[in-house]
Amino acid sequence: MYRIALTAHDDFDGWRGAARRLAMAGVDPADILWQVGEAPGDLFGGDPLPPDRADAGFSVSRAFIDLAQKASLHRDPERFALLYALLCRLRGRPGLMEDKADPLLRRIDILAKAVRRDIHKMRAFVRFREMADEGGERFVAWFEPEHHIVRANAGFFLRRFAAMRWSILTPDVSIHWDGETLIEGLGAQRNDAPDGDPVEALWTGYYAAIFNPARLKTGAMLSEMPKKYWRNLPEAALIPDLIAGAQAREAAMIATAPLPEKAPRRQGDIATVWATIRQEAMGCTRCALHRDATQTVFGEGPLDAPLLFIGEQPGDQEDLAGRPFVGPAGQLFDRALAQAGVDRSRAYVTNAVKHFKFERQGKRRLHQSPDAGEIEACRWWLGQEIELIRPRIIVALGASAARAMLGKAVTISRTRGSAIALKDGAEGWVTVHPSYLLRLPDAERQAAEQARFVDDLRVVAERVKRG
Repeated sequence: MYRIALTAHDDFDGWRGAARRLAMAGVDPADILWQVGEAPGDLFGGDPLPPDRADAGFSVSRAFIDLAQKASLHRDPERFALLYALLCRLRGRPGLMEDKADPLLRRIDILAKAVRRDIHKMRAFVRFREMADEGGERFVAWFEPEHHIVRANAGFFLRRFAAMRWSILTPDVSIHWDGETLIEGLGAQRNDAPDGDPVEALWTGYYAAIFNPARLKTGAMLSEMPKKYWRNLPEAALIPDLIAGAQAREAAMIATAPLPEKAPRRQGDIATVWATIRQEAMGCTRCALHRDATQTVFGEGPLDAPLLFIGEQPGDQEDLAGRPFVGPAGQLFDRALAQAGVDRSRAYVTNAVKHFKFERQGKRRLHQSPDAGEIEACRWWLGQEIELIRPRIIVALGASAARAMLGKAVTISRTRGSAIALKDGAEGWVTVHPSYLLRLPDAERQAAEQARFVDDLRVVAERVKRG
């Protein structure tokens, strides 16, 4: 049994020299005990290290060296044994580094990735605080690394802060730069570092001022900046309140932001582009619905319409006629528009999905709701229609239409009756689909729901009139 004592937890050079001699001698990985510093050895000692054969050697790829250097900094006590086992296998199988499915290589790669992440966190979250010592101004930081990365990371801070005197204190080891020499010291405690300095007030004020609530993604933020680092970051004390007030601040930003100017376009050009897009849609194969449907049912209406309605999909009669909203639901829709004072001839009407989805029962074709993939596949065509027409108000009729308009699933009950600011500057509204009203079995409830539907359309009509 060989007992190899390395000088430090990050002694890669010591491991490399010993591993080369052991591998050249053909020593099995199971016959080696890797230890660090003053760790207790085997009760009966160990065999002497094989002699260094300067006249012989072998080479390994740069990829292995890079991987081993990083993995050797991990706190896993088996890291040096794992690296030696991989080295021995590489001698007989040089292409092993390309086999990403190899269990041993994958395990070591996971160690290396954790070390790289820890190195990145140290560079991102070290915060220096100013203090005075016998030499004058010094900047001191406290950091708690997960792995043995402090010495490996020292060069980064030396290059970046070469002009100032600084110290980075950690529980295992500390490093100090006096402007000329980098010195290593013993580990420290959290209270050895200062808690703050006058500059932090300026920094936290700046951080709060540039915080953009519209770009807040809490999950991504916590992934990149875990809470365990917050106690060392002066700006972290602001984060809970900034998150809590993000929604209100975002709403205020939207309310005060000017709407984008839309360049005027010639109607003849629009008609030509619309006709081209419609013709392309006739051959659409973006999802499987085109296989059974009779034809693509594209939208119709004036191309300068201030109001655009989105339905779910064509029904049986729409599929045969090639026009939207001409069946029973379309007839109910027309009556409701008339009661609400909306001129259908001044509105553009289309569907979230352009092909009829159905299930056959004998000679009948029974409607089936489109799924999320089919809605998403057809959003390209809907987006072309909206971009070309540029309506001021868009009304989604039903949950499928709302999903197509907003890009996500929503419930009618939560979104109905309120204006929604859309990304292109238009105003979105959500209500039920006319076919829902036809399916209600109770006549009294059907009458009440139809009246509510007409009320929704009246609100939209008023918004259009006000411009």
